[in-house]
Amino acid sequence: MRKVALLAGLFIAASVVAQTQHAPDLTPFIAVDAGTFVIAHVRVVDGTGAAAKEDQAVVVANGKIQWIGPAAAMQKPDGAQSLERAGYTVIPGLVGMHDHLYYTDSITLQTSGGRLEEPGLIVAETPYTAPRLYLAAGVTTMRTTGSLEPYADLKVKRRIEANLMPGPSIDATAPYLEGAPTRFAQMHELKGPDDAKRMVSYWAAEGMTSFKAYMNISRETLGAAIQEAHAHKLKLTGHLCSVTWPEAIALGIDDLEHGPVFADTEFVADKKADSCPAGGSKSWSQLDINGAQVQGLIRDLVAHHVAVTSTLPVFEASAPGRPKLQQRVISAMSAAAEESYLTARARVAMDAPMTALMRKEMDFEFAFAKAGGLLLAGPDPTGNGGVLPGFGDQREVELLVEAGFTPVQAIQIATQNGAKYLGQDDRIGTLAAGKQANMVLIKGDPSKNIEDIENVETVFKAGVGYDAAKLIESVRGQVGIR
Repeated sequence: MRKVALLAGLFIAASVVAQTQHAPDLTPFIAVDAGTFVIAHVRVVDGTGAAAKEDQAVVVANGKIQWIGPAAAMQKPDGAQSLERAGYTVIPGLVGMHDHLYYTDSITLQTSGGRLEEPGLIVAETPYTAPRLYLAAGVTTMRTTGSLEPYADLKVKRRIEANLMPGPSIDATAPYLEGAPTRFAQMHELKGPDDAKRMVSYWAAEGMTSFKAYMNISRETLGAAIQEAHAHKLKLTGHLCSVTWPEAIALGIDDLEHGPVFADTEFVADKKADSCPAGGSKSWSQLDINGAQVQGLIRDLVAHHVAVTSTLPVFEASAPGRPKLQQRVISAMSAAAEESYLTARARVAMDAPMTALMRKEMDFEFAFAKAGGLLLAGPDPTGNGGVLPGFGDQREVELLVEAGFTPVQAIQIATQNGAKYLGQDDRIGTLAAGKQANMVLIKGDPSKNIEDIENVETVFKAGVGYDAAKLIESVRGQVGIR
């Protein structure tokens, strides 16, 4: 009998151990896995826009923040692991609002003949490397903001949720809602409003939680898609061209991507209805951000609670005179992706207008936020291949500071604002007792030197700490391949 009891006890103990073990693809990257731990003597930037607080402590138990305040007032729980991190800063996990699980790794090769051949641009899915890089950079929640391989995206989302692979929590966006003609081989061309409703309904049932309209959609089709998404209590954003921003606002869109300098065509002379014209950015080049036309657009956006997503890194990659790509970014690329990017970068003319347009976009975003608009942040790892997951999210925060925001305001845009848009700000986006322990431990002080946001040591997702350096090393030379 004693033997049976002993065996039963050993079985129970073994079961408990098994329940706390991590999947093989997670284990190598976990640096902190204590049920209860304390990060002591750190600087805290809480994501609300408030000033940084020095010499703080954060107490975490069961995946949530239990207490946060001055280190001198902290009462360490019995058995808690202690992380002494003087000189470090803790910020909330980033909420990436224009992230993808694909990458334009061979853009130069596909356009080398001066035109895009049939069947159109083909984009590489990166379901292995992208989630690791996002998490390594401090992104603990992301929106895919357009899918080209939807079942792969959903599988990644679900595998992460099941704790089988490392990566952020994912708000999965359905395949693009695009009209004809599209330049992407992997995009469906909607046939009209009924097709849009069918597509929204289908992907909502499959588990997608947001939608994105694209450049050649018509007003009628966009309106039908918005209505259907809202009927499912889901949101719809857009990278538009054929539909102007005022038209989309009137239709009830929830968010607009990239900023108007690169996506709003309302000021193009002789623009035809439901047609994507050339020269959208050129039409903005002569506009005054403080003028009546732009200020009227800002008032319209704010009055209708339409968010705007900043994606400055994707434009910087094609702007002359900008800093060279960091070696850590180049090292993550496959050899073919690196060659493609460097070739594309070499083709950028020194008198290209992107520098001035990017500055105007920065000025718009600052004015929009100042007027009370909800500005979101994401890098959009597409374009000429110079923007990578994770690294691009950090660069976006740095560029927001260049745009005129203070470092703590830029961090707020990249954390709290995204959580608000997703309706999750009661759980994530800021650091406070009771919230999920999604945190980024950074060596240095990004509240004074925003470039320190790159110095990520550990990323905590629901209280589990991941080693950023190991995650980055695990994908070296592979972005564009897997």
